[in-house]
Amino acid sequence: MIFKRFLMAISIENALHRGVAAHKAGKLQEAEHHYRAILKSQPLHPDANHNLGLIAVSFNKTDAAIPLFKNAIEANPKIEQYWINYIKALSKVNKLNAAKQAIKTAKKNGFNAKKLDDLLLNIDVNTDIKIPSQAQLNHLLEYYQNGDFDKAEKLALSITQEFPKHPFSWKALGAILKQTGRVLESLAPSQKAVELSPQDAEIHNNLATTLNELKQLEKAEASFRQAIALKPNYVEAHNNLGGTLLELGELDKAEGQFRKAINLRPDYAEAHNSLGLTLKELGRLEEAEASYRNAISLKPDYAKAYNNLGIILAELGRLDEAEVSYKKAISLKPDFAEIYSNLGVTLKDQGRPNEARENYNQAVALKPNFATAHRHLSLLKTFDTYDEQYLKMRELYDNKDTSEKELCHINFGLAKAYEDLGNFEQAFAHYREGNALRKKLLNYDISQDEKLFKQIKTSYPQIAHTSLELDISSQKIMPIFIVGMPRSGTTLVEQIISSHSQVTGAGELPFATQFGAPIVRGFSEANDESVLYFRNQYLEKLESLSNGNLIVTDKMPQNFRFIGLLASAFPEAKIIHLRRDPAAVCWANFKQYFTSKGISYSNDIDDILSYHKLYENLMAFWKTKLSDRIYELDYEKLTLYQEKEIRQLIEFLDLEWDEKCLSPQNNSRSVNTASSLQVRNKIYQGSSEQWKKYEPYLNGAFDSLLHQ
Repeated sequence: MIFKRFLMAISIENALHRGVAAHKAGKLQEAEHHYRAILKSQPLHPDANHNLGLIAVSFNKTDAAIPLFKNAIEANPKIEQYWINYIKALSKVNKLNAAKQAIKTAKKNGFNAKKLDDLLLNIDVNTDIKIPSQAQLNHLLEYYQNGDFDKAEKLALSITQEFPKHPFSWKALGAILKQTGRVLESLAPSQKAVELSPQDAEIHNNLATTLNELKQLEKAEASFRQAIALKPNYVEAHNNLGGTLLELGELDKAEGQFRKAINLRPDYAEAHNSLGLTLKELGRLEEAEASYRNAISLKPDYAKAYNNLGIILAELGRLDEAEVSYKKAISLKPDFAEIYSNLGVTLKDQGRPNEARENYNQAVALKPNFATAHRHLSLLKTFDTYDEQYLKMRELYDNKDTSEKELCHINFGLAKAYEDLGNFEQAFAHYREGNALRKKLLNYDISQDEKLFKQIKTSYPQIAHTSLELDISSQKIMPIFIVGMPRSGTTLVEQIISSHSQVTGAGELPFATQFGAPIVRGFSEANDESVLYFRNQYLEKLESLSNGNLIVTDKMPQNFRFIGLLASAFPEAKIIHLRRDPAAVCWANFKQYFTSKGISYSNDIDDILSYHKLYENLMAFWKTKLSDRIYELDYEKLTLYQEKEIRQLIEFLDLEWDEKCLSPQNNSRSVNTASSLQVRNKIYQGSSEQWKKYEPYLNGAFDSLLHQ
């Protein structure tokens, strides 16, 4: 008999453990099943009764919760939280005298007097408050859950008018208005609900989501934190707070909130997806990929996660995989305009402009105000005066409801249109306005880069003193680094070199920044160990991208900042520096919409000139230290004397001659850069003269460059 009771106790304990786990994970029906199974064997089990009561309250069935809380107290009157939730439930259904009596009893049992007095104060404030019937509330909840928002809104309005001090009806009204797209209108009822029920965590969370959508981010953060303070394990609030922190640029804090949500609920697909977004912003692309894949494994029909995975795969240069992921997302959500736009970018980078154009058109068809897609589409067509897209962009430009972020894209799109129409004055005006808006949104200051370049020079002596003992005879990868100012011709050069049968072009890789920035910035000590670690991490990444070739190119232009570290870590590597006419480079930077925040100097003419000077000074510094390691290649000479320059380049790389290097336009590799379409054409001259069309509107800004 004793043994049987022992087994029963174990069974109840296991059921309780499973119930609590499901409860914390938000699986309320599963949790309820376990709790009720316990009560069949032990009707007065305190935790099972109490937790069932909490579930009932969450479903707005407070009347049903009260006897459950009472059973829990009778079984174990020494648990304070049982009393607190019992009193709250009594108060919620307007059984105020019973609530007051429960408070007195709880005080006699020695529980926290301040907590109880706060509850009593709330009861006294609400003593005269009339409340709607449970039937009214149930109807309201039913309408909302069934998506009958018209009926729900009418009933909610009726209840708020008749019972203006009842918080649930205000809470419901706010949710209904937001659900029907009237976010601004939902703010007032949400604020009213908080005012009437300041201890309700869910109401604070609802208000915060509204504030977040209205871009009142600091207020949203405060409300989410209040919700969490009231309910520390509030999974949704942790996830939502993470989203707000992400928008505020507080990436480390955002990551912490998403990981907290995942720890509380490991199968929370949305939190895994949000974590992926944060990791992407932190530059931890492989980790972001893993997070998106986790989200998809938990929620196989998660179109947003497939879209986000596609973005990461594209950034990692795995364009074929990105295409598959985007198409999967489209199959799940065919009306998702953003996916078509992203797929268009990938198709363009694969050298498939016609297919790209089709997808951009589809994106705009689904979402006519989709500014990003308009900008992308503008680059794949030639405009005429009566072009429908041009007229739509004009309409969006003149619309006061178009956001500043959207206006950035529209301005660049219109600039391209006016350029096609030969109106360079108007094109320049739109380039200038679009760039000014983007600089404002990115909050860029040139002093950020001035400090960085100073740090680079300061840290180099210590880096230069490192001495690695290397055996490269069995090395699987030999890197080639192609550097220079963005838009200086690095993509073309990589296309030429990767046309060689022994070379894989890996594109613009983030690894120098990812692994080397702490050393260059002086955050990590530059010694043999740290430089060797940088080297090994880099080579491991390159090997995964090599496609079986020994030689792999990394053409991240701004790796010119890391030349000192690259030269020390890779004594066997070849470093090619592209020079191009300074005015051509500076103009090309100004007219290009760069998605990378690392090129934020490009949004202002004065910043571009300052940055170009920083670049020239740093390259002069490298020349004094490492002139024997850097191959200087002039873009203009390359386009003028193609065969001569290409042959000399291939000879410098110690490669046997390959005739295919003379026809880089035939190289079918994916190109994930702004020049992805240009490199599909034969090498041509004259591109460096394009800026002169805009010379009359530059007011002599480039005069200093003409003497360099």
